[in-house]
Amino acid sequence: MADLGCSAGPNTLLVVSKVMDIIGTKSQKLNRPPPSLQAFLNDLPGNDFNTIFKSLPSFYKKLENVKGSSFGHCFITAVPGSFYGRLFPNNSLHFVHSSYALMWLSEAPKQLVSKEAMNKGNICIAKTSPPPVFNAYLEQFERDFKMFLKAEELVPGGRMVLTTMGSIKSDDPLCIWEVVGLNLNDMVWEGLIEAEKLDTFNLPYYAPTTEEVKKAIEIEGSFTLLKLEVFKMDWDLT
Repeated sequence: MADLGCSAGPNTLLVVSKVMDIIGTKSQKLNRPPPSLQAFLNDLPGNDFNTIFKSLPSFYKKLENVKGSSFGHCFITAVPGSFYGRLFPNNSLHFVHSSYALMWLSEAPKQLVSKEAMNKGNICIAKTSPPPVFNAYLEQFERDFKMFLKAEELVPGGRMVLTTMGSIKSDDPLCIWEVVGLNLNDMVWEGLIEAEKLDTFNLPYYAPTTEEVKKAIEIEGSFTLLKLEVFKMDWDLT
């Protein structure tokens, strides 16, 4: 399996542990010995993989204490790099997981600053962004997500479980980064940041709608969408 965008916090190994629980339960029902699990943890090269490596002895010890020595072996490897490019050989993965990583694009749309700043005063799509800004971000998302979905690395019948931030309406989002942009504008007025630097800075962030996700999956063609759930967050309560 691969966990794409694993980060390096206390939850990094949680998905691996859950997958092992599921494999162990299924193996017991089938009256078979549990297979070994090869887990690849992926994030950008700047991720703190050393912290993950240092936590592995205690992780393995906990597995042995809780599940016993007869439980299937788990081998964990780090794979640094962008998941918008190739990371694994063909037909090498059975399961891919990614949690709250896919809203980060491979890059901010270049056309936003190709001639003049198109998204002045904002750092992402905001209510004051003109339509060309929305279109540029949508096109970048479509390119990146279709590249992500190319399935050469999965075995036939492989599965993905993906969780990401989304929007009800992409060109009128409710995004915490818009609030950050407002604060940065205040810093411009206070003379702490140059207006030109703010106007030319755009986050590589896009939260798609369910329809945009469905459309990209259908057009790319490598996967069949089996289930899609939406969890709404009330920013006023956070």
